[in-house]
Amino acid sequence: MVSPSTYFSSQITLIAIFFFCSEKFAFTTTAHSFGGSFRKIYAFGDSFTDTGNTRSASGPNGFRHVSNPPYGSTFFHHPTNRYSDGRLVIDFVAETLSLPYLPPYLGHRGKAPHGINFAVAGSTAINHAFFVRNNLLFDMTPQSIQTQMIWFNKYLESQGCRGAVSSSPECKAVLDGALIWVGEIGVNDYAYTVGSFVSSDIVRKLAIASVTGFLQTLLKKGVKNIVVQGLPPTGCLPLALALAAVDDRDDLGCVKSANNQSYTHTAVYQKTVEDLRKQFPDAVISYLDYWNAYAMVMKNPEKYGFKEPFMTCCGSGGPPYNFDVFSTCGSAEANACPNPSQYINWDGVHLTEAMYKVLSRMFLSGKFSHPPFVSLMGRKQHD
Repeated sequence: MVSPSTYFSSQITLIAIFFFCSEKFAFTTTAHSFGGSFRKIYAFGDSFTDTGNTRSASGPNGFRHVSNPPYGSTFFHHPTNRYSDGRLVIDFVAETLSLPYLPPYLGHRGKAPHGINFAVAGSTAINHAFFVRNNLLFDMTPQSIQTQMIWFNKYLESQGCRGAVSSSPECKAVLDGALIWVGEIGVNDYAYTVGSFVSSDIVRKLAIASVTGFLQTLLKKGVKNIVVQGLPPTGCLPLALALAAVDDRDDLGCVKSANNQSYTHTAVYQKTVEDLRKQFPDAVISYLDYWNAYAMVMKNPEKYGFKEPFMTCCGSGGPPYNFDVFSTCGSAEANACPNPSQYINWDGVHLTEAMYKVLSRMFLSGKFSHPPFVSLMGRKQHD
């Protein structure tokens, strides 16, 4: 049973006020509001969420320099194997919940009292075997969302939690007080099938079916609080803009065909999440509308402090996109801009810390989360 609607209304109003305040005050106040609501986070996804499971040598094709400067230069001041100049959305979520940044699963030993991150750059929703079977060689990353579930199960077993239904004291110790964060997953599936005989319809059906099964497995374990993130408007990424025909543009100035593809995926995925809520009424599943949040920024980038909505900050080749797939960020030929906070895009596919911060505020304020992120807080406090 969730808290009364009046409680949620007051909380949402407070958070709205917080996010109209100065940037520092907003994040500090929201952290105090949410702090203590969750004791740990388990995160899944791809490079938009990966906090270090990938190194340069294992990175997706074309982006094999994440362990090199200038990655990480804005906040950490050194590479952390995050695909950005600084923090990601999941890092801002951890800050907001007064939790430390999530350690990556690979290489981690022992307990993880505040959670752990299973996301992998280049990861797909569809199992890797599908791409191998169809000779789709762009998929150089063997991990999929199903791989991340295998890792999660291994982690649970290492903590004494075994079995599909996690009701033992050991499982409760690991899962109680946990927020499950399922970041964006599926962009790579479409990217790896570009130019092949595999249609977008097939990718969408297989990808959403795979993620649905993943979410069902989590829910059957007894998790109660899940955040799922939709796809961004992929046609707004410099990689897509550089490769697409110049007449393939929409009202945002982005690649129309790519944006239509990700929008359709998002609409179907959101309906699937609604169905899961009916199947598991005791759980709260909050959907983050990545597509429309990103599009909102693209409609008026100056409002959010951005001067370069299309240009890559760290890349090569100069205008209009400063992106060359053969000389990407971290390579000897690439250079970083001196002011990444004015750029939406960091390396041609991944975003700057500044953009991730804006998106985090939009998600946590409730405007682009359904139900609002605060509903998880109310549910957790009530429990």
